[in-house]
Amino acid sequence: MKKAIFFIAICFSFLNQLSAQTASNLYKGTVDGKTPITLYIQTSENQCNADLSYAAMYRYNKSKNWIQIYPTQNKKKENEFVMVEHNFSGVLILQKIGNTFTGLWISPDTKKQLKVDVKETPMTKKEIENYEQTMERVSFDNNDC
Repeated sequence: MKKAIFFIAICFSFLNQLSAQTASNLYKGTVDGKTPITLYIQTSENQCNADLSYAAMYRYNKSKNWIQIYPTQNKKKENEFVMVEHNFSGVLILQKIGNTFTGLWISPDTKKQLKVDVKETPMTKKEIENYEQTMERVSFDNNDC
């Protein structure tokens, strides 16, 4: 009997994880119309309330360093996002229209505001795996005690 209950619990846990799948999207574009950037966003469903939650990172293409960002979606206007950089080094305020994000990058003192335009780019399975590993590493590097 205990084995049957354990088996059912394992199956339920597995099915629950399947229902909360993560989607990944890659965007490429520019900041200030001239500086190329790459933005990677993971979207997953919150298991408690079915809201979407996001994890993201971006980098200036000339740099190897990724900047972790924490996206929040406006619940009243689902196409609006605020993405705060790790250590509050800047903020992205973006609007999603179709497969593009447009908006502003704003410095912490608000004195510098640069236009951001990125468009979704398809990824291969291998690229998805690489971005997922990079996201995990960046998150670990920023949040490990």
